Amino acid sequence: MTARRAWVGDLVRDGDGRRAIVTDVRAGGTVWVLRPPTGGGPYWETDDPDSLKVLAPSGGEDNR
Repeated sequence: MTARRAWVGDLVRDGDGRRAIVTDVRAGGTVWVLRPPTGGGPYWETDDPDSLKVLAPSGGEDNR
């Protein structure tokens, strides 16, 4: 079984070990925007979705 690719609303762990929520996928699916799961804080981006490990899927409809 192939690992599920992270998408908007998913709780993930990034390549640096930080937990995050995917808030947006931009630039035609080439940039993932992440934010801390709690407490606000700055957002960051990655262009390597394979570095994101899905910890908990959003549970919403899959609109990819």
